Parts: sequence; C-alpha cells; structure tokens
Amino acid sequence: MTDRVGLVGELRAVVDPQFVIADAETRRPFECDGLAIYRQMPMLVVLPGSADEVAQVMRICHRHNVPAVARGAGTGLSAGAMPHGEGVLLGLSRLAAIRAIDPLARTARVEPGVTNLSISQAAAPFGLYYGPDPSSQIACTIGGNVAENAGGVHCLKYGLTVHNVLAAKLVTVEGEILELGGPAQDAAGYDLMALITGSEGLLGVLVEVTVKLLPTPERAQVVVAGFATLRQAGDAVERLIGEGIIPAGLEMMDGLAIRAAEDFAHAGYPTEAEALLLCEVDGSAAEVAAQIARVDRVMRSFDPLRITVSQSEAERAALWKGRKSAFPAVGRISPDYYCMDGTIPKRELSNVLEGIARLSRHYGLRVANVFHAGDGNLHPLILFDASKPGETERTEEFGARILELCVKAGGCITGEHGVGLEKIRQMPAQFSDAEIAQFLAIKAAFDPTGALNPGKGVPLLAQCREYRAVSGARF
Repeated sequence: MTDRVGLVGELRAVVDPQFVIADAETRRPFECDGLAIYRQMPMLVVLPGSADEVAQVMRICHRHNVPAVARGAGTGLSAGAMPHGEGVLLGLSRLAAIRAIDPLARTARVEPGVTNLSISQAAAPFGLYYGPDPSSQIACTIGGNVAENAGGVHCLKYGLTVHNVLAAKLVTVEGEILELGGPAQDAAGYDLMALITGSEGLLGVLVEVTVKLLPTPERAQVVVAGFATLRQAGDAVERLIGEGIIPAGLEMMDGLAIRAAEDFAHAGYPTEAEALLLCEVDGSAAEVAAQIARVDRVMRSFDPLRITVSQSEAERAALWKGRKSAFPAVGRISPDYYCMDGTIPKRELSNVLEGIARLSRHYGLRVANVFHAGDGNLHPLILFDASKPGETERTEEFGARILELCVKAGGCITGEHGVGLEKIRQMPAQFSDAEIAQFLAIKAAFDPTGALNPGKGVPLLAQCREYRAVSGARF
C-alpha cells in the first residue's frame, strides 16, 4: 500500500506544492481524456514545470513503485491518457516553451506542452510551418502528437508525426534523461525515434521534441466535389491516387457529416450530396494550376453533383473550416458520439463504408463518416445517447466490429489515435501471440516494472487468450 501522505510530501519537495494536486475536486478534470466513456480518478496529479522536475518525479515514483501516466492536453481519443487509480497523473501542460526556431536547418525545438498550431505560428515569420495538422491542432500538444503518431488532413503528402520529428529528450521510468535522434535525417544506431513515436507513453516521458519545418507553399487551392453516393466518391479517391496524383490533403465526408458541418460552419458545402471530397494541391502557381486541372478531370468522370474550386486564401480556409469543425458539428446533432479510428487499403474504401452502413442498421445507431480518404484512415462517428441503458455498451460493440472489419479488409485497428485502453481488446484481431510477445519484450526493456501507463496499448498474453475466447471465430 502506497504511503500517500509521504508521497505527496516528497513530490512537493521537488515541484511547487500548488502543482501537486491531492484533493478530489481538483483531480476530477483529469479523470479522462477526449474519450470520456472511460474514466478513472488518479491518486495524485503532478504538474512539473521543467524536464528536471519530470525526472525527479519519475525517480520518486520509481522508488515507491507507483504507476505514472503522462498526459498532454487531454484531447486524445483512445483513453490513452486515462489515469491509474493508484498512480500519479503526470501533466505536461506547463512545459510549453518553444526553445528555438532554426530557419536554416528548418527545425523547431519545443517542449511537449506546446500546441501543434503554435509551432506553425512561431515559424510563419520565416516562411515555414509544421506539416502534421490534426483537427484538434489548436489544442493538442506536440508531446501527445508524438505519443500517438498523430496525422491530420495534410499527412497524405507530408507524412505523419513519425516522418516529421528528428530528435527528442525522454525521461525513463527510473528518472534518467535520454537524448534520442539528432539534427541529421538519419542518426547513428537504432532508430529509437521511430520506436518512441506512437508508443503511447509506454516507454518513457517526452520532455523535448525537435521537429522538421517545411517551406510555406507559394500557392494552395482546394477542390470540393459533392457526389450522390459514397461509392462514387470512394472510386474517385482510388482513381486520383491511381493516376499518381498526390494531393496535400484528400478528405471525405458522408451526407450526415456534410449537413452537420454546413449547419455549423457555413462552409458552402452541397447539402444535397451523400458524399463530399476535399482535395487540396499545393506548390508553385504553375504546379497547382496543372494539378487542379487533373483533379477536376478525375472528379468529373464520376458525375459529381457540384464542384467548387477555391479562388482565394479566405475561400480555401472556409472550405477547410467545415472539415476541421466536423467533430464538434456532429456533437450538435447527438447527445454523444464515439469516434473510431481504423485504417484500410484505399481499394477497399467503398466496400468498408458499405459494411459500416450494414453494421449501422444492425445496431440501430447512426454513423457520420469523416476521414482521411487519401491514406485510408477512417473516423466513423457513432451517434448514441449514454443516458439510455445499454446504449454505450452497444456502441462499444459496434465500434469493435468496425475495427475488425478494417483488419479483415487488410487494414489495421488504428491510424493516429492509438490503441490506449479503447482498442486493446482488438489487438489480437491484428497481431499473433508471437508479435504481441515481442511488443511486451520491448516494453520490458524500457520499463521492467510496467509502471508507465499500465494497462494500455499492448495486452498481456493471458488477456489475448481471454479476448479470443470471448470473441470466438471473429479472431
């Protein structure tokens, strides 16, 4: 049994006492991340103000064998930052300094609590920006982006977080500070940056990240096309990519999402459409003009109801506002929604969307589809009412079937939200016992006692057998 009073005293000796939170009322806001159907009150919340304080907190937790869960802005959608009831919730929001912008090397060195959008804002005077742009970029932080390997609407051309980070400082479970990666594209030794990116706080606590910056394109335009069916839009995506067109962003929304987003953002979307594609191209003026002509030709070959091409930066921003506002917009038409995150081969897009529609009818729950069509990263939003008995459980089951459908189509159970607690039961649907054993071995190499974010990301092999037994032939 942890000596809670003694632990609080030790923590307050290394972190300003006002940032060691022990009372129940002040701990309450930290009980969940963006996936609020999973909740757990932490034993303590600690908000360190420096990398050194993070290291000292981890040393104390290690000495007392107390679990630690790192948390950024709490915008995650897989319960990856849900606290441990007998552990410390390590909030990193106070580590929010941009340490350096190097316009010649095109890099930014930042603390983990810096918001995604703030990096681009700081780099803008140098004609640079940070590529990955999750819809939550105004709030989500770079530490969480690295932990979950976040993407965004422009990840098709510019890559996920893993493709845009160069180096990091990581505090180990024992409280040591490691420096990983380096300023070059390829550092000597094992690529530990790629291992840490997407590791969901299971291997260490990030206290600094160095990211790549990109030159701001000379020009960018977006084509918006509305279609009568999802299959038309899905086939258009396959044709665009098949013809070698690599847009900066290629997003899709279904009819329910289109109408919700238009009512909310007034972006000018065709509300009569049952599917919408937003395809952005960027580069020099000549490159953009040539690419827009090619995109327009492909779109028109699938008989769209309407096509719009942005003619100004303001119009382009307005068209994207609808897509980036889609999640809160859907929140206006349902008491609750559950955002899924799976990835499939683009050739299976239409088939999987039709499969989701069949599941929607089976479970009697509406679905709004908003997703990164260009790289097959789906985000079905299951609409439900948590106040109705049994509906949350039915929604979770529906979500699990969507993930299994993605795996069956040759895809995977997550694209950018992570496994967390939400998808841990679906890990055996994608990975064998031998593969999961390898994941556990990597975890043990970094965290022998299992104190970092326990119960998330990778199931124990005993759990895998239980999950397979319950799920039967589906796995």
